[in-house]
Amino acid sequence: MVRETTERTERTELSKSIIVDLATSLHYTASCNRKYVSIFNIGISLTKSRWFQDLYLHLKRSMKIVCAVGADKSVPAVMSMTEISRKRPLCTDSVDEVSKTPKLERVKRKKMAVLMSYSGAGYLGMQRNPGRKTIEEELLTAMKSANLITEEAFEHPQEIQFQRAARTDKGVSAARQIVSLKLPSDGPVVESINKHLPSQIRVIGMKRVTKGFNSKTACDARTYSYMLPTYAFDESMKSLEEPVMTNQDPKTPVLTTALPKEDFRLSSEALERVNEVLKLFEGTHNFHNFTSRKKPMDPSAQRYIMSMKCGEPEICENVEFATITVKGQSFMLHQIRKMVGLAIAVIRGLTSVETIVKAWKPERLDIPIAPSLGLVLEEVHYDKYNRKFGSDGMHDSLTWAEYEEEIAEFKKKYISSMIIKTEIEEKSMLNWLPTLPFHSFDIREQNINQESDDDSEESRALGTETCLGKVCSGINNLSSVHSSDSSQGHPSGDSNVNEEQSEGKCVHNGQ
Repeated sequence: MVRETTERTERTELSKSIIVDLATSLHYTASCNRKYVSIFNIGISLTKSRWFQDLYLHLKRSMKIVCAVGADKSVPAVMSMTEISRKRPLCTDSVDEVSKTPKLERVKRKKMAVLMSYSGAGYLGMQRNPGRKTIEEELLTAMKSANLITEEAFEHPQEIQFQRAARTDKGVSAARQIVSLKLPSDGPVVESINKHLPSQIRVIGMKRVTKGFNSKTACDARTYSYMLPTYAFDESMKSLEEPVMTNQDPKTPVLTTALPKEDFRLSSEALERVNEVLKLFEGTHNFHNFTSRKKPMDPSAQRYIMSMKCGEPEICENVEFATITVKGQSFMLHQIRKMVGLAIAVIRGLTSVETIVKAWKPERLDIPIAPSLGLVLEEVHYDKYNRKFGSDGMHDSLTWAEYEEEIAEFKKKYISSMIIKTEIEEKSMLNWLPTLPFHSFDIREQNINQESDDDSEESRALGTETCLGKVCSGINNLSSVHSSDSSQGHPSGDSNVNEEQSEGKCVHNGQ
């Protein structure tokens, strides 16, 4: 009995000794990495087992405990744990250097939906593109400058779950773009971001969303607007007549052109006709003819258009403008601009309404693409998300009604005014209209080979430049024959070719 009691006491003391040595050996590691604390807890339970105690005694008698000493040669290579505990921890840096190193403050971040408005003038779209001037690049740079994101998050935005709701292309603006990402939830975050942004890009507000929220996939629908001068709808002025013979050279036909009149005013009857044509796009259709690199049988070509309508015209700088508003679940590259381009051709009498119906069929048609200048992302809709989480007491509804006045002010100052000013100065629509008659609005010859890319940007740009050269050549020839008739000429002559060629290069970069 006495022997058992004595052995039990020795075992208990031995267990305490092992714990002290184990704690000492793990002291340095645990201070650097918390996962070793769990190893220490496991070690304490092992000290109570007889086999572990016997193993420990055997090791201590035969080898003691061999430790890696590091660069401190004054410490013997073989020593007990108790002796190590008396030594100063090894450190490659001096105490002064360690004390000077700033401690990184851990910032609590939450998933946020950020509402922003911007003018796309001078930018190559929304999506980040290394070496290019984009809206995302400006936004992430501003967040980094405001110390809201780290350098790693700036280089790899997926670290903060960054996602845009819609990808606007070159020259396309947005009144209510949404991006989702993890940001600090406290402090003047919006103000600190705007301090580092140019005036044509503004963060309007932000709201907390669920952890799994994705601004792109959670979106139910998107609304775009397209602002254009109403003379584009003047059905009495076709862009190009049939070639006519002149007395100067009977063998050389000259293209006569009836240019749109900037003082044109859209009547209520004409507006009704415009809306009748636009309404044909509503519903679910195969929009493979309204984008590029999309085959007819591709399921993703099926798109649902909820509404498409032209609003009442307004006069700005003596030119009448109207805005087409289109709402759909989602849109493909160039889709809206091609819809507008075909609608204008139908209204001007260059093709019939049957062309729109024919465009839903598998054959590849030749459809024009309108300039990108007037396209604006108006709103991103989250109806399902709002019904599910908008009134749960923790998250706000993503409707942004409280910012409507600020958004309207920004849009008037930076978006609408930019579109009107650029259109009046550069006349992108006026220069684009004469190219419409060069489109066949019929089945393309390349349709036989569906593998070819009928809508490649290079071929489209080349075709635009070629047809513009013909138009301007015809105008110049006509001006030389009828020098006294100024109404048939074009005020800017050959300068239109260069101006329109540059427009031809960017005509594919809008929505």
